[in-house]
Amino acid sequence: MSSSTGSDGPAEQGLIDPVLDESYEPDPVLPDPVRQRVTTLAAAVLGNLPADELPISLRRVAKFAPNRRAKLGGPLIAAQIATDSLLRQRLATKVVEGAGELGAAVAEGTPPGAADPTEVAALAYLCRPPAWRELIGTATDAMRAEAEQALAAAQVRELEQRVGRAEHDRTVARTEAEKLRDELARLREEAGGLRDDVRRLTRSVRELEQRERKAADLLATEKGRATRATADHDAEVRRLRARLAEAESQAGAARISAKEARANDDARLWLLLETIGQAAVGLRRELALEPTDRLPADFVADTAADRPEGAMPARARALDANDPARLDQLLDLPKAHLVVDGYNVTKAGYGELSLEQQRSRLITGLGGIAAQTRAEVTVVFDGAERIVGLPPAPRGVRVLFSKKGETADDLIRRLVRAEPAGRPVVVISSDREVADGVRRHGAYPLSSNALLRRLGRT
Repeated sequence: MSSSTGSDGPAEQGLIDPVLDESYEPDPVLPDPVRQRVTTLAAAVLGNLPADELPISLRRVAKFAPNRRAKLGGPLIAAQIATDSLLRQRLATKVVEGAGELGAAVAEGTPPGAADPTEVAALAYLCRPPAWRELIGTATDAMRAEAEQALAAAQVRELEQRVGRAEHDRTVARTEAEKLRDELARLREEAGGLRDDVRRLTRSVRELEQRERKAADLLATEKGRATRATADHDAEVRRLRARLAEAESQAGAARISAKEARANDDARLWLLLETIGQAAVGLRRELALEPTDRLPADFVADTAADRPEGAMPARARALDANDPARLDQLLDLPKAHLVVDGYNVTKAGYGELSLEQQRSRLITGLGGIAAQTRAEVTVVFDGAERIVGLPPAPRGVRVLFSKKGETADDLIRRLVRAEPAGRPVVVISSDREVADGVRRHGAYPLSSNALLRRLGRT
C-alpha cells in the first residue's frame, strides 16, 4: 500500500532505521490537549481500517465503540502511532478525509490562521506535511499564549475583585466610623446624665446604709428572741416526741403481748376442745358410756397417785411407773402428748454410745411410737451439746434444744404449763424433781425405764 500525503521520506515509512539515520529527529513532545485530540481522531477512524491492516494489539480495540476506543484503548493507540509510521499514515488518510477543508489545508502545510491550534497540531502530527514540526510548535506556542492570557485574565479579575472588596470595606469602614462618632457623642451625653444619677444615688445609698444599720440592729434583737423561742419550742417538741415514742412503744408491746396471749389462748382452747370433743365422741360411740362428770385423765391420775407398794391391788402394781403397759394406756388417750427428757433416757439406756448416736437412736424409736399411737411426741435435749446440721426428725416427732441459760428440765416444765387443763400429757424422766414439778400441773410422769422397755419391745 502506498504512503499517504505528507510523508517525510523513507524514515517515516519505516524503510530506514532512525538510529542509523543521522538526519533523524525524535518526535516533539505534544501538549496534553494535542495528545488527547490525536488519540480521539485516531480512535474515531480506527474501525474504518481493514483488520489485516491493523496491528494485532489494536484489532480488539477497533471493535469497541468510538467513544470507548479513546477511553479504554487511548494509551495503546498513542503508543502504536508513535512507533508504527505505516499505521499512522493509514489513520492520517482517514482523518484528513474526515476533517474536510481544514484537513486538506493542514496536509498542504497552509492551515488557516483562525483555525483551532489544538486541531491543527493534531492533524499535522498525524499527516506530517512539510514543516509539520513548526506547525506543532506554533500551535503549542499559541496554546501556551492562550493559557498565559487566561491566567493573566484570571489574575486581573482577582485583582479587580480585591480592589472592589477593598473599596467596599473602605466605604463600610467610613460608615461605621461615622456611626461610632455619633454613638460616642450620644454616650458622652448619657455619661453626663449618669454622673448626675450617680451623685443622686450615692446620697440615696448613704441614707439606705444608715437605715440598714438600724434595721440590722432590730433584726439581731428579733433573731435573739426567735432563737430563744425556737429553742424552747424544740425542747418541748423533743419532750413530746419522747413521750409519744414511749407511748407508741408501750402500745406496740401491749399489742404484741395481747396478740401472743390471744394466739396462745386460742391454741390451747382449740386443743382442749378438740381433745374433749374427740374423747367424748369416741367413748360414747365405742363404749356406750353414760354421761359422767369425770374425764379419763382423772382415772389415769388416780392410778398414778403415790401409794404404798404393799397396798396396791394386783392391777395397780402391774401399771407402775416402770411398766410400759401404763405408757401404752396413757398414749391410747385422745390427743395424748408424750414429752421425753432426752439425755435422761439415753444415758440410762445407751450410755456407752456417743451423744450423736444416743440422740439418733432415741429419735428413731420415738418415730415408731408416734406412728403406732398417733400421739404428739416431743423430745427435749440440753442445748449445751446442740450441733448444727441435725438430720430431720421422723414424722410426728418434735426435737427441741434448751436455750442458753435454760436446762432441759425448765423447757419440759414450760411445755407442760402451756398445755390446756384436761389434756393427757405424759412426761418421761427419772428425775424426781421433774416428775414432782409436772405432776403439780396435771401431767403424768413415767420413768425412763418404762420408755426404754417400750422401745425394746418395739
